[in-house]
Amino acid sequence: MDSNRGIFFSNEDREHFLKLLERYSSITLLSHIYPDADAIGTSLGVYHLLKNMGYRVEIANATPTLPIHLNFLDGFYKIKKRIEYKDSLIISCDCGSLDRLGFDLNGRDIINIDHHISNTEFGVLNIIRAEAVSSSEVAYNFFKPIFEIPYSSAEAFYTALISDTRYFTTSNTNKYSFEMAQELIDIGIDVGAISQAMLRRSLASLRILGRVLESLELHLDAKIATMQITREDFEVTGAKYSDIDGIVEYAKSLVTVDIAILLVERLNSYKVSLRSNRVNLLPIAKYFGGGGHILSAGFEVDSKDYEDKEELKDKILEFIKKEGVITNNATQI
Repeated sequence: MDSNRGIFFSNEDREHFLKLLERYSSITLLSHIYPDADAIGTSLGVYHLLKNMGYRVEIANATPTLPIHLNFLDGFYKIKKRIEYKDSLIISCDCGSLDRLGFDLNGRDIINIDHHISNTEFGVLNIIRAEAVSSSEVAYNFFKPIFEIPYSSAEAFYTALISDTRYFTTSNTNKYSFEMAQELIDIGIDVGAISQAMLRRSLASLRILGRVLESLELHLDAKIATMQITREDFEVTGAKYSDIDGIVEYAKSLVTVDIAILLVERLNSYKVSLRSNRVNLLPIAKYFGGGGHILSAGFEVDSKDYEDKEELKDKILEFIKKEGVITNNATQI
């Protein structure tokens, strides 16, 4: 990897990691709640390479229902809902802040592997590269010189890579993305089979997509698109949270739209996803207590703080207009 690009790790980083491993007899792999393919793929990739090296490893995620279209990945059904190892080294994958892991980790040593620019650096060792297109790119390039990358890890890392680059179509995709893909293909993965598996969808996901598209509205001379998902939408369609992955991209694809906004009603909160092709979204996300990437960000707020979703939507639009987010940032990307 080209050190000028920033995907570079010092010998001290890797030595620190190996010394932490020496102190523990077991390891717990975690990823953020409501995980996407990068979170699942990165954590499974690290899980398999450590298992391959003979370490005692478990993998867990606090979310009740995981995205079922990822069930083709080796180890998917080994992902637990709780941490069973009492005194293990924690490795967090693709998580920007400690609270989004969903477990009580007080007093635990944590290695933090991520690519979010807003990462709070909560680990005793923070392996973070915001320049990376996925957390799997960070993990792969960190571990490649010190561990063998087995087939199962290669498959999981590639799945994460194509997910976060939207099959190599995002603006941050570059030659290093393809070089990593080539190296994983050389290990023997079947890219066609992985892509076909990733494109599978549940009937519920199609049903909720129709309802979400009906909610689409345009604002500010059609430069902003908003969509909403209510709790009723989930109940009527039978959809899970994992079934709405990627839905916000439909609004982003509109030719006039600079910012796409998806508001999701949860039990006691509203989850907001922000997407753009050219506008810096971090000022919006940070204002509401969230984070993410420049072109892909989000936040979650307590529903008690707003009368309803419409008030929250109006507050977001008001901030965008007041701060000149589109005018100030559209030409900077």
